[in-house]
Amino acid sequence: MVEIQVRINGKVYQERVEPRKLLSDFLREDCGLTGTHVGCEHGVCGACTVLVNGSAVRSCLMFAVQAAGTEIMTVEGLANDQPHPLQEVFNECHALQCGFCTPGILMSSVEFLNSNSDPTTDKIKEMLSGHLCRCTGYKGIIEAIEKVANRQKDGEKVDGSGDTV
Repeated sequence: MVEIQVRINGKVYQERVEPRKLLSDFLREDCGLTGTHVGCEHGVCGACTVLVNGSAVRSCLMFAVQAAGTEIMTVEGLANDQPHPLQEVFNECHALQCGFCTPGILMSSVEFLNSNSDPTTDKIKEMLSGHLCRCTGYKGIIEAIEKVANRQKDGEKVDGSGDTV
């Protein structure tokens, strides 16, 4: 067992974990953050995507011990007193669908919009190519990301926690 300390959604967790424990399992089983879903367990579907030090990573491909000392944001960390703008617009555009892949898509979208202030539809599609939605409806997801991107272009600034700044 290895003792690790990580900050997740602003809260410090200090836990003893087996070196082979995946970050996705650590988040769900040890931290009780079940918003991170595990789909394929091969990093293909993207459902387990979280932000580690601001970068989107597949938590099923990373060991919990590798996350020691990092800052992690899961889908639970997006909303504070109100939903993150992406969560609101996903609801408006019917992009939530069954919701299984939504947390991973939201986390990738947060990182994507933080580094792409004026994304094209093709760039959004390219980003989404790392996610498999079994509901087969990417139209609403693309529309939602475009809406938030347009709002940000119009001057609405949102930090990683969803707060408008």
